[in-house]
Amino acid sequence: MELSEIASISGKGGLFKVLKPGKSGVLLESLDAAKTRVVASATQRLSLLSEISIYTTTKEGTVALEEVLKKIYKDFKNDLGVDGNSDGVELKAFLKSVLPEYDENRVYVSDIKKLVKWYSVLLEQVPELFVEKSEPTAN
Repeated sequence: MELSEIASISGKGGLFKVLKPGKSGVLLESLDAAKTRVVASATQRLSLLSEISIYTTTKEGTVALEEVLKKIYKDFKNDLGVDGNSDGVELKAFLKSVLPEYDENRVYVSDIKKLVKWYSVLLEQVPELFVEKSEPTAN
């Protein structure tokens, strides 16, 4: 599975696997043990994780969520030292250690909490996201 197959729905907690488009919306399945299926209608804001970026103070202005998730994995594996209930100072320090150039004026504590929660869900449910794809070997 790739980030382009995983979505977040505004107003709903958790992450969802995109199953298929339907007549009344997109069929999704929750990335948790319950595997609840929902239909996201056109009125709901659906964001694919592959399209999400984090604001930075660099010339580019953003960095892809996928890059940040892989950096977190490289630096911390499964022990972040923070969770979604950590206080704002700890969460900001965590993100600063992962992405020193993140834009502190445009990235809110609630965004960092979401990042930490998403990382935990992805690590548990889709660990293959964090394994580097190796180049095919030539025979």
